[in-house]
Amino acid sequence: MLTAITLKNSPENNHLKEGVIFISSKDEIDTLSLNLKDKTFVSLKLYEKNMDQVWLSNDAQRLLIIKQKDHSEESYKLEYARKAGSGVWSFLKDTDIPAVLYNGEAVHLLLAFIEGLMLASYSFQKYRSDKKNTPPTLEVISTKVRETSLLELEHKINATYEARTLVNEPTIFLTALQLSEEIKKLGIKYGFATESYDETQIASLKMEGLLAVNAGSELPPTFNTLHHKPKVPTTERPIVLVGKGVVYDTGGLSLKPTANSMDMMKSDMAGAAAVIGAICAAAKLALPIEIIGLIPATDNRPGYNAITPGDVITYPNGKSVEILNTDAEGRLILADALLFAKKYDPHLVIDVATLTGSAAAAIGKEGAVMMGNANDEQKQNLKQAGQEVFERLVEFPLWEEYDDQLKSTIADITNLGGSTGGAITAGKFLQHFVDFDWIHLDIAGPAYSKSGENYRTAGGSGFGVRLLTQFLCNISKQHDEH
Repeated sequence: MLTAITLKNSPENNHLKEGVIFISSKDEIDTLSLNLKDKTFVSLKLYEKNMDQVWLSNDAQRLLIIKQKDHSEESYKLEYARKAGSGVWSFLKDTDIPAVLYNGEAVHLLLAFIEGLMLASYSFQKYRSDKKNTPPTLEVISTKVRETSLLELEHKINATYEARTLVNEPTIFLTALQLSEEIKKLGIKYGFATESYDETQIASLKMEGLLAVNAGSELPPTFNTLHHKPKVPTTERPIVLVGKGVVYDTGGLSLKPTANSMDMMKSDMAGAAAVIGAICAAAKLALPIEIIGLIPATDNRPGYNAITPGDVITYPNGKSVEILNTDAEGRLILADALLFAKKYDPHLVIDVATLTGSAAAAIGKEGAVMMGNANDEQKQNLKQAGQEVFERLVEFPLWEEYDDQLKSTIADITNLGGSTGGAITAGKFLQHFVDFDWIHLDIAGPAYSKSGENYRTAGGSGFGVRLLTQFLCNISKQHDEH
């Protein structure tokens, strides 16, 4: 796994003996330290035969030359660069000093290429006997890229690594208590404040959803706050990020099947991991805006005292909920966190959760479902950030007609909608607990994969870290400009 980037930006470093050369235009071939025969060969293969890459291997050099694939949309250009970077990791991973040379002007494409390469290099090896002890660094040779740009990219990638690792940890290690410990360690490492509430404190706060979901477990729940507060914030009110932290989900008494369901449910805290990763990045980037993270954490098990279908709980805002399905537990604990968020008088609240299979069924792994009551500008800013990092969002409606699916005969609402529109009715449930600007992200589709694809490696993808970080960076720039 690549953990750091070094930069060489002197012209004399242009002669690369082993590594990768990234090309974003045909003219760049003439700038390479190759003889005329090799330049002609490279030009023929890449631009006349339209190949994506070409090998040059002789006694003096061993080079893989990669061409940037073109597209009319900038977001796809960047994504092609990431995928190209991902594709060369198999070449670089066994070399002592992986290196990338770039002589072009399109630095944003080079950064995307490096991003894809480094994200593809991630590997969760904690429990492997053959793990590598000394991860290599990536050497970038370019006179155009700024060292600060590479450092910022490195911070974002390392934050994504942190999120992936949290998701990949088995629940035998990552209990709710251990998640709190990991949050505390990351706070010290990256420089943000943390606080953890235990079961007694959770009960005193009347977090009825978290207590109900935890009732069937022998292990206690936790509620965690993360706080990035710059000395002089450029915003008067904080942005609050809420992450679903179900560290393992059996479904409770509404038990899940094992294959392709429960066997992947250590990933049901991927929303929490995304929030944690984003705050790690924000702190390391020293963003000038105040950001608060809220993580309700528990497992969901069918133990002796487990909540049962038909039970009713009442939240501190007076809303009573009939629990029709104990496997619709994520929304129950998110409701507690959303009610808690109100105390901060937030500018915007974004919750992130692997909430419904319906969201995954609707749009697959290519993006996340978004909905909320935030204004169009806030939603568009988040969508734009998603386009920039290719963690794209599709907005679903919160039409009032969906309220009918949550009607209960004995309580205010149920925790389960009808047979259709499941992602939306989950959002409608959460809407009962917000009276501030709010966006809900259902990342059930892209959060976890058994096999991985391109730079989204097997296991936790870290989806949401780069999206939220880009969104926060964009907001910071907007405030700096004003």
